Amino acid sequence: MTEGLALALTLAIPFAGAVLIGVTRRRPNVREGVTLVTATALFLTVLWLLDGVLAGARPAVELLEVIPGLPLALEIEPLGMLFGLVASGLWIVNSIYSIGYMRGNNEGHQTRYYICFAIAIGAAMGIAFAANMFTLFIFYEALTLSTYPLVAHKETEEAKLGARTYLGILLSTSIGLQLVAIIWTWQIAGTLDFTPGGILAGKIEGIFVPILLALYMFGIGKAALMPVHRWLPAAMVAPTPVSALLHAVAVVKAGVFTVMKVAVYIFGIDFLAVTGASEWLVWVAAATVLLASFVAMTKDNLKARLAYSTVSQLSYVVLGAAVATSMGVIGGSLQIVMHAAGKITLFFCAGAIYTATHKTEISDMVGLGRVMPFTFGAFLIGALSIIGVPPLAGSWSKWYLMLGAADAGHMVIIGVLMVSSLLNVAYLIPVVARGFFLPAPAIDPQPASAGAAAVPANPGGIHEAPLFCVLAPCLTAAGCIALFFFADSIYRLLAPIAMR
Repeated sequence: MTEGLALALTLAIPFAGAVLIGVTRRRPNVREGVTLVTATALFLTVLWLLDGVLAGARPAVELLEVIPGLPLALEIEPLGMLFGLVASGLWIVNSIYSIGYMRGNNEGHQTRYYICFAIAIGAAMGIAFAANMFTLFIFYEALTLSTYPLVAHKETEEAKLGARTYLGILLSTSIGLQLVAIIWTWQIAGTLDFTPGGILAGKIEGIFVPILLALYMFGIGKAALMPVHRWLPAAMVAPTPVSALLHAVAVVKAGVFTVMKVAVYIFGIDFLAVTGASEWLVWVAAATVLLASFVAMTKDNLKARLAYSTVSQLSYVVLGAAVATSMGVIGGSLQIVMHAAGKITLFFCAGAIYTATHKTEISDMVGLGRVMPFTFGAFLIGALSIIGVPPLAGSWSKWYLMLGAADAGHMVIIGVLMVSSLLNVAYLIPVVARGFFLPAPAIDPQPASAGAAAVPANPGGIHEAPLFCVLAPCLTAAGCIALFFFADSIYRLLAPIAMR
């Protein structure tokens, strides 16, 4: 298999999987088997391409030329490879979790759910491996449209309202701001190709540089930079596996990935540093980090608290791009994968708690850690990783972000990151403390779902969610630990994008 063919397959596999899922809709076991096989095949294909990229190869394929000089094309570079590995790898774990969750809660429209999920992953792969800003924009919009039915999955009035908010904000920002920025870039640079060092140096100057940057940053609504973040809490009406998709696998990661691509390959970090065009963005991102954390502390609903936590954590990536230093870029890029592992663990645990007990409010979770020790143990590991405690993954991204801020002379930003970690402790650790250190309540056992047996409940004993709902967060919690020790491999992959 050639690298070009393998690259094309990263798009073809998830879309073909969506078709096969529809064909097997009347046989749930086969349908879910197709999902798992498709997810595994995609991950193995991306993994097959990794060695070449590490060796300096840049596989590319042109799908079609829309107008002269503006192709719909794919090309793999290190940052895209990292996002591709995250999205395809977590699809496997999320699929395992989805089986337990969707069956355990007797969710309807499961075939539609798996089809839209596969299409969303296909769009995410298009974003990861886009060779230019035009291609990225096309798949960016496809991701928005394919996830809309997932947000509205429950079809309640609340779900429909949340989905309309989701769709309205993301489409209005991308079309009203990001598309304008793309057209402006094409007009002044004559290209939209992702080029090391950027394409704008010598093509734009003065006040127009920060204006163009603002159009991109607020136009990339999936990055949830305040004040265009409201869609993310609104989307929490979706089933928990969808929330995991939004927060860890594809949607918000596509947003901050796009922010980093624009900073590194459209503007270029040297150009941003010399012009000072991103100084304002440093402070907007810092404000988002702190304000979202304060809001998270006020939320009693666990998913709402995690949603605002995500708004805060995403701005770490924006900070990494905005400080315009090599270490900042490394730290922001590391945050994409480290946050994905930690936050998907937390959402998996939230869904497992809901499936086993139907509790959504933190104040109602008193003593649940004693009857759901695996779930709350995984939550603790995910939370400590988000906080940045060694030896867990999140500590490395914060370390490099602080180095990047120091390189740029932004010592206040180091303080912001430290305060943010303390705020993380304040809104995450109480969930675990309530669960483990307060008396356990009486739990009415929920029946195990077909194909996903729950751990039997007994007075004073363990009462976990269905097996697949517990297995998935345990796997991702283990990943939070493993990523700490393999961070050097990720650093080596990312090093070429930070070379100056």
